Amino acid sequence: MTHEADSANELRARALRLLARREHSRAELGRKLTPHAESQEALADLLSDLEARKHLSDERFASERVRQLARKYGVARIRQDLKARGVDPELVPGMGEADELERARAILVRKYREPAGTREERARRMRFLQSRGFSSETIFKLLSARAEG
Repeated sequence: MTHEADSANELRARALRLLARREHSRAELGRKLTPHAESQEALADLLSDLEARKHLSDERFASERVRQLARKYGVARIRQDLKARGVDPELVPGMGEADELERARAILVRKYREPAGTREERARRMRFLQSRGFSSETIFKLLSARAEG
């Protein structure tokens, strides 16, 4: 099946439809539109124009993505997700490690109702939090505090 390239107006309409559904990063939108663009120059011009008109913003995308992921994941996992989507994780200054301990505590309380009773259970919880992207420092602080309290 051969695919005919969209005109400039069709490409713009396609980009705006995608942006109306949800925020996209520049790299992500570029990947989605590449098969429909006449040339890379036309696509780059469209993306630059969308940025200039504030329809497309990596900062806004990153902020929204962090807000979505922060309930379930740690800073390392969120940074990895942003990097995979072509966004510099440093665009989001509010993604510090300060509230990571509280987020990890909330996740543990939701998943496990009672403190870990055995070393094996404690190790299982450490692996769980590690898979969610929390730092070793945060995990140790949290699990040693829960063991004592």
